[in-house]
Amino acid sequence: MPLTAITFDIWETIIIDDSDEPKRAAQGLRSKPDERRHLFWDALNRQTPINKTLTDTAFDVHEAAFRHAWYGMSVTWEVPDRIDILLKGLGRSLPAKDRDNLIAKLENMELTVRPDLIEGAALAIEQLSKRYKLCIISDTIYTPGRGLRELLDHHGVKNLFSGFVFSDEVGRSKPHADCFGSAARQLGAEFSQMVHIGDRDAKDIVGAQALGMKAILFTAARDEGARDTTKAEAVVDSYDELTAVIDRMSVG
Repeated sequence: MPLTAITFDIWETIIIDDSDEPKRAAQGLRSKPDERRHLFWDALNRQTPINKTLTDTAFDVHEAAFRHAWYGMSVTWEVPDRIDILLKGLGRSLPAKDRDNLIAKLENMELTVRPDLIEGAALAIEQLSKRYKLCIISDTIYTPGRGLRELLDHHGVKNLFSGFVFSDEVGRSKPHADCFGSAARQLGAEFSQMVHIGDRDAKDIVGAQALGMKAILFTAARDEGARDTTKAEAVVDSYDELTAVIDRMSVG
């Protein structure tokens, strides 16, 4: 059956995750991981002094727990939940205004200093949008779905997509079937008519193929070394070749 719809991951598939780090460094800002830990410590320390090594350790433990839930249960905790888990673990609390301010800073960090599109992404997505229905399927880590929409809009590609699936909004993360099912419903497509593009074999490729979709492992920004073991229909290294690969897949 010919392809009629394409779904895209965002991070390392459309946007380069750490491309904002050189910009942050040039502005004299901390790296994102260091800034998150600093913001959390500072919010608590302003209330009652607390050792930063302790808050850093708590932050590391909570991130490990997040990854376990993300990979093991196909759930991405939202930032307010993450902060509440940290506070409970430390036996601390924050005034509502300070808690909300901390959450906003964490959620908006990548909107303040914005990461870049992968080279060729905008043109390829525009070309594909003329022949296929497009949808985003993205797990949310710190930047929620509303922020990711803003990033896509900033880069001029948001309006090329007919649907959006974000893990904080659907309550599940890839490879859970709810993510791909939501995309199919929004696009009005059957799974057999769809191809998903992403950089993580265990989430993007396995999740899509389990439902009868085709899948492309995209390695332009991140190569996890799965090209020899992946069951993806194709491994693509750049946007220069992506359009042709999809068109061949559609008729073949």
